Amino acid sequence: QVQLQESGPGLLKPSQTLSLTCTVRGISITNKEYFWSWMRQPPGKGIEWIGNIIYTGATDYSPSLKSRTVISKDADNNRFTLQLSSVTPEDTALYYCTRGTGRAGEMVNDWGQGTQVTVSS
Repeated sequence: QVQLQESGPGLLKPSQTLSLTCTVRGISITNKEYFWSWMRQPPGKGIEWIGNIIYTGATDYSPSLKSRTVISKDADNNRFTLQLSSVTPEDTALYYCTRGTGRAGEMVNDWGQGTQVTVSS
């Protein structure tokens, strides 16, 4: 019954800020048990964990992306968001939001369907 759905622009220019929203149904994002994470999969590569947010609003980010990443929550609308600044073509990937019990994506209970983001001039 838990469903996650990503939304946001699918095409960006280099230097722009990626902004995605994950809308959650069937469970509150203020649930204490779970990390709400963003992950991505570049073409031909594996899944990369980007970062997470928990019910308190505290965040944790991958060291490689920390300087460019902001994850926020909107509890009133049961949503959480990803902002990734200064994008380049290497940020092109299928982006997922997830619910899980592992802080860095070790255990995922639910995935969104994924949304393609392409960075191109």
